[in-house]
This record gives sequence, structure tokens and C-alpha cells, in this order.
Amino acid sequence: MFLHKHPYPPFIQKDTKKLIVGTLPPPRFSIGELLEKDVNFCYGSYYNSLWLYIEKIHGLSLRYDNSQEAIDQRKAFLIKHQIGVCDIVASAEREKIDASDLGMQNMQLRNVIDYIKKYPSIETLLFTGGNSKNGPEYFFRKHIKEHNIKLELVSNEIPRVHQFVIPVDNEMSPRAQSRGLKERIIKTVSLTSSSGSANRAIGSMPLYKHLKASNPAFNTFDFRVMQYQEYL
Repeated sequence: MFLHKHPYPPFIQKDTKKLIVGTLPPPRFSIGELLEKDVNFCYGSYYNSLWLYIEKIHGLSLRYDNSQEAIDQRKAFLIKHQIGVCDIVASAEREKIDASDLGMQNMQLRNVIDYIKKYPSIETLLFTGGNSKNGPEYFFRKHIKEHNIKLELVSNEIPRVHQFVIPVDNEMSPRAQSRGLKERIIKTVSLTSSSGSANRAIGSMPLYKHLKASNPAFNTFDFRVMQYQEYL
């Protein structure tokens, strides 16, 4: 049995407003066996296209290699745009060493609610996947049950939007205390996974079919860019 540990701590600043929440990077990141075009940072897998979407949306010119410069480019972007990353799975066991979410067993979850309380500027969670088994939203729903928190549906259109309420901890949130706030409303957005395995699901979506029919050159990459640009 392979113990798959998350190689990176959460990347969150004092002014972070949006938090990207995924599961685990591929096992090769945990054992330090990166591919030539991998970046040793969050969502650095060459086969995960999140940074390609971000690059397209913001007109960036990012490096895709094992260099420190590639890491620094991504950190600078996140800091500038007040975006953080806090994947929800701290570790999992695997019988087969691959990146499949369904292959994870005996998962240990990070306490995302505690991070939200610690960083009072956080307003939105961006799940890199929906509520399918062992996806980030699926784990988050399990996690918040321990805190007696429930998600309230805001929009059932893809990407689905929910919200939840947490009480303000005055010791951790002096700004909220000064404004007389008693609770915080946090929005969640379930983005279509940036993994290539989600392409089949995208292909079956009515909106994608409509856009593809209108423009045969339109593809799953374009669809994600269109979806992600509203939130990233």
C-alpha cells in the first residue's frame, strides 16, 4: 500500500480572497520524480491544464519546467490576484500508484474551515471538480458535517454555486469585530475539473454541444477558459 502525502502546504496570504481547493497532485510530486515539464508547485503537473487556462485568460508567459523561476511566476500571480491554494486531502493510501481520485483510500483531510477562520479575507472557495466521489466538493461536504455547516444552493447552472455561513471568531477576525459582523458568508464554486479525464463529461454538456455546433473549432480547452475566466 502506497501512502500518498500532499507535498505542499497551503499557499495562503493575509489578503487572500479566493481559495482553490483540489485533492492531491499525482504521486510523483510526493516522491520527487517530476517530469521534465512539471513545475514543483501546486497544480504543476504537465497533464493538469489549470495553469494553461490561467495563462490564456491573463495573457501570461509561464515556464513549464522544474526551475525555481517557474515556481516564482506562479506564486507571484497568486499573490497579485489574492488567490490561494488549499487542497483538502492531506494524505491517502493507494493500492495502485496513480493520480485517480477514486483510487484513494483512508483519506486524511485538511481542516479547511480552520484555514477560513484563520484568514478572514477569504470569500470564495473554488473547487477543481464537482461532487463526484472523492472529488474536492465531495470531501468538503464530509468535512463541514463535523462543523455542523451545510451548503446552500445558490445556482444549479454549471459551474454550480453554493454558499455557507460560519460564525465570526472575534479573536481571529478583529476587522469583522470592528464592523460588528456576527457571521461570514462564504461562496463555493464547483468548476469543471482541469484534468483531462473530465473531457468526456464536458462533451456531454448541452452548453458545450451548442457552442461546438456554432463553432466546430471550439474545444474542451476553450470551454474551461470560458468558465474559469469569471473566477480566476
